[in-house]
Amino acid sequence: MSRQQPLLNLIDDLIAGDIHDVSLMWQLAAIILSVAIGFGVARLLKKRFGRPHEVQTGVLGFGVESFGRVMAPLAVVGLLFLSRILLEKYRIHVNLVLVAIPIFSSLVVIRFFFYVLRRVFGRNGRVFSPAMLAFEKVFQLLVWLAFVLYVTGLWNDVFLFMENTVLPIGKYKVSIADILQATLSVIVLLMLALWAGAALEESLMKVQGMHTNLRVVVSRTARAVLILVAVLMSLSLVGIDLTVLSVFGGALGVGLGLGLQKIASNYVSGFVILLDRSLTIGDMITVDKYSGKVTQINTRYTVIQSLDGMESIVPNEMLVSGAVQNSSLSNSLVNISTKVSVAYDTDVDFVIQLLTDAALTVPRVLKDKAPSANLTSFGADGLDLSVSFWINDPENGRGGVTSDVNRAIWRALKENDISVPFPQREMRILGPVPGALAEQESTTVPKE
Repeated sequence: MSRQQPLLNLIDDLIAGDIHDVSLMWQLAAIILSVAIGFGVARLLKKRFGRPHEVQTGVLGFGVESFGRVMAPLAVVGLLFLSRILLEKYRIHVNLVLVAIPIFSSLVVIRFFFYVLRRVFGRNGRVFSPAMLAFEKVFQLLVWLAFVLYVTGLWNDVFLFMENTVLPIGKYKVSIADILQATLSVIVLLMLALWAGAALEESLMKVQGMHTNLRVVVSRTARAVLILVAVLMSLSLVGIDLTVLSVFGGALGVGLGLGLQKIASNYVSGFVILLDRSLTIGDMITVDKYSGKVTQINTRYTVIQSLDGMESIVPNEMLVSGAVQNSSLSNSLVNISTKVSVAYDTDVDFVIQLLTDAALTVPRVLKDKAPSANLTSFGADGLDLSVSFWINDPENGRGGVTSDVNRAIWRALKENDISVPFPQREMRILGPVPGALAEQESTTVPKE
């Protein structure tokens, strides 16, 4: 007898006998109780260990947070199995319970797949790509279709059809069932590897005693190793001889030598940047025409966010082969200067002291590295002075603090009645004005 035949009898029993039998009420009560307890326990555990605004600590907290989406249906499935054992012990039919188990098992598969997919390919657990959302709907439809085939007993017939249908691939003949099993194993292992890599990266980024670049290097290396292991395991499960990878490796090497030099160079440069710690997340840098704060250091590119919010994706090769100005490499001290002019009859020594005192009133200006003012030149309209001051937070921008210093200087000059000259020019016209001369000639012309 086939494996699915009992399910066919189960449906017949539900329609013919269980609907009018008292055992149906016991089964409905067991299912409702299992659903209530399962979802209730899952909600309590998520509330206790899965608080979104607190850092997850411990293995238990991390596990509850990771499997929060599948915890409720998984608990329901476990309770349904327990209900089945108890009902069979008292010789009560369990046909309805046997139908409910694959329903919630399908829900477990769907929710777990969605969680892994969004954790790997989404941002903060959200998927914005229409193609990804469409793929989720297709996967959900396939899971429910498999459930229907399983319950109705048609799964064996479909599987035998796929197993007996052989497709010629080169010198070999492979059945559709083998192709689907191989594809499924590869996808599942790769998704689990990517999910484990993302979870490990999140955990490493919360470690405070490790340098930021070292955390990124370890997470990227661990993800690459996990993907490699997943690929090798997938090939082994499919039945592909791993010695064929030598041929693939040679082809890959030729491809890197001919057309993938830039990509390979960017990946190598990314690891060089992370290992030599010349750049760190949070540094204020300027490279080529891009300037801003380093927000991400990936293996292929680095993201630089300017002060206006614009993000620039810079290939890592530019950061290794070109000159980079880093305002935060050894320290975050930055010197800024501004200029001002005063009239020639002004007391220079008094103005210099006034300018330095005015700059010190700005909160962002460092007090331990006092500002300085200097007479730079004798201008056409007045004395030109420059004021230099230091800040230690370049990530907050320079325009704001420069404006604050200029405003403080302007108030100090106005309070002490010191005039700030502005360009004044005198125009002298030598000789008669052409317009006036023409008017004079027109008035001397005699009338006829």
